[in-house]
Amino acid sequence: MSLDISYTVDAFHRGRFHLIQPAAKGHRSGVDAMMLASVVPNEFSGRIADLGAGAGAAGLAVLSRCANATATLIERSDLMTECARLSVALPENDLFSGRCEIVQADVTSTGKARIASGIQDNSFDFAIMNPPFNEAKDRATPDSLKAEAHVMTEGMLEKWIKTAAAIVKPGGSIAIIARPASMLELLTALQRRFGSLIIVPVHPRPQDAAIRIIIKGVKGSRAEPTFYPALVMHHETGSDFTERSVAINNGVASLF
Repeated sequence: MSLDISYTVDAFHRGRFHLIQPAAKGHRSGVDAMMLASVVPNEFSGRIADLGAGAGAAGLAVLSRCANATATLIERSDLMTECARLSVALPENDLFSGRCEIVQADVTSTGKARIASGIQDNSFDFAIMNPPFNEAKDRATPDSLKAEAHVMTEGMLEKWIKTAAAIVKPGGSIAIIARPASMLELLTALQRRFGSLIIVPVHPRPQDAAIRIIIKGVKGSRAEPTFYPALVMHHETGSDFTERSVAINNGVASLF
């Protein structure tokens, strides 16, 4: 192990894949990454780009569930890229490690710089992303690596979606998980790039307001957006997950 910080080895999908993550530094993946991965259908057999992959939770969750998919984990941070490399190399991930590659690159890079980093235009069938969604005015974290992963800068969502539009093939798909407050900005950035948008609100409990939105779209489509039934994480009381959220979190079912 080459990490010079404390780390954990975490099991996902009931132990079907494992992830190395910093114990007390940077971004740690959890339910959001599993919900994002669940947008990809069970029968998917193409190539996925996990933009801003961190340690690779969402991309590896797709590979764990979709036996014929391949994934490219794209991450800028040195530390998180190393976590992704070490995660893919774990013996517990041998079943799909051959279907995964890692590219260290800035998702917001454009044109020749992006291509030079190894991210080719029109080369992916699906792009998935969990971009930073805290606003700069939110309470800042003293952890600079976590701040980089969590705090969006001006125009960031536009840049991420522009990259997705460049690297996804015509007719390919995009999936995004974000805060509801980002919906207008996301829809504006998606306009004229992705259509057939499906918007799924995510509620902690049936009586609570949504805390996340999941958006799926198709590159080049001009079809109108639709709202799908909400994903509810917990029952009205208590901390137990609903049957549907348990299936999604554990890679047993896709969102749709």
